[in-house]
Amino acid sequence: MLRLRILEILEQQGHTKYWLCKRMEMHYVSFKKMVNNETDSIRFETLDKLSDILGVPVGDLFEKE
Repeated sequence: MLRLRILEILEQQGHTKYWLCKRMEMHYVSFKKMVNNETDSIRFETLDKLSDILGVPVGDLFEKE
């Protein structure tokens, strides 16, 4: 099973969820589900935006459990 490592990356970079949510321009409910790994799918466009904002390769956003 794959999970997103967004919270870990934010902590490493010294950013908050609020900081990322504003830059992602997402509705808070959708953002919260994504960050907490409570979603079954994610759009490629969203992954690309996350990668750009966080400055990490797309592959670094994931971890296999």
